[in-house]
Amino acid sequence: MMNSYVIDRRLNGKNKSAVNRRRFLERYKKHIKRAVNDAVNKRSITDMEHGESISIPSEDIREPSFGHGQGGRRTIVNPGNKEFVSGDRIAKPQGGSGQGGGDGQASDSGEGMDDFTFSITQDEFLEFLFEDLELPNLVRKDLKSMDDFVYRHAGYTNTGVPAKINVVRSLKNAHARRIALSGKSRRRLKEVIRLLAEEEEKDSALRSTALIDELLEEKLKLETKIGRLPFIDDFDLRYNLSAKEPMPSNAAVMFCLMDVSGSMTQATKDIAKRFFLLLYMFLRRNYEKIDVVFIRHHTSAKEVDEEEFFYSRETGGTIVSSALRMMDDIVRERYPTSAWNIYAAQASDGDNWNDDSPICQKLLEQSILPSVQYFSYIEITPRDHQALWHAYENVQASFPNQFAMEQIVDQGDIYPVFRQLFQRKVT
Repeated sequence: MMNSYVIDRRLNGKNKSAVNRRRFLERYKKHIKRAVNDAVNKRSITDMEHGESISIPSEDIREPSFGHGQGGRRTIVNPGNKEFVSGDRIAKPQGGSGQGGGDGQASDSGEGMDDFTFSITQDEFLEFLFEDLELPNLVRKDLKSMDDFVYRHAGYTNTGVPAKINVVRSLKNAHARRIALSGKSRRRLKEVIRLLAEEEEKDSALRSTALIDELLEEKLKLETKIGRLPFIDDFDLRYNLSAKEPMPSNAAVMFCLMDVSGSMTQATKDIAKRFFLLLYMFLRRNYEKIDVVFIRHHTSAKEVDEEEFFYSRETGGTIVSSALRMMDDIVRERYPTSAWNIYAAQASDGDNWNDDSPICQKLLEQSILPSVQYFSYIEITPRDHQALWHAYENVQASFPNQFAMEQIVDQGDIYPVFRQLFQRKVT
């Protein structure tokens, strides 16, 4: 029984084996994930799209090796030298005299790091950063529109532009045409050549000069006739035909709602911005075609672009329901539930007009959650929860699979909370 082995020898841009790099990353996945998680705490979120330098503990990169023990005899061939001649015995190096490659510095933590480090790319960094995360409850909906198309090979055509000529198919057609048009002449030419050879092999007394001249003349006519056929003709040309086909995809939209009222300190706003930036990178990585709607609110709500959402400053009171109403209106106007997967994330410090919190609960339960796949709420505050949190707890009890809420106290909570909100559900 024979076994077949397929070896991937494709090279990446730096002339290194891509398959070997992937195997290496899988082998040291534990250390890479630890380094990526540490980078989240050390870096700013806006710096997340860069690579990272990874160090591997020396105990994990040791490989089995063979060495020579004490005693024994071995034969080797050395280059010419001035000290030894054939037959001399060379003493072995004394044990323990080797020179190590470490820096000789002790570690007070009981565990050292090897000098070996390597870098992971931006895509690899984001891959490990967002591993096991997904937008929950993503379902396939009808396509909103056929805006995305892909060109696929759909055979050949007789007309086209020179750039799309299929050389192999054109040459095959030309060869077939020449065979078809000159087949009879070629068969006759072979026959004439055979008769001519037989006639020339006869003795001079039996050889017919008139027949030889006749055969030579016919041979010349046949070769001329065959030679007139063009090597390739316009009729032979074939062009690659590409058909434009719609590319099926999921239509998804993510609503980002943030409180920018006077109760939101600059530190609180910064944490909210970092959470949404992390969320935005996650969405962009997982979905090439996804709409993101930014809504800021204080006493009134406003749909803004990304720049204004993250960096403009506003003051005022807090009426959270204004943002929820605007989101509901935008969904009804631009994102029909039959065609879109709708997600929402809301950031707030928990302050709200007390009479408005029950309105928020009613809007979520009756209008928004029946239309969305997932709604996540983060409350950025070290204080005790207020009326808005308790109203949202009632919402979570009614919609446990569609609504999630977490508290963030400082910047160190951003990434763990993000993973908790968007972790992949086991089905």
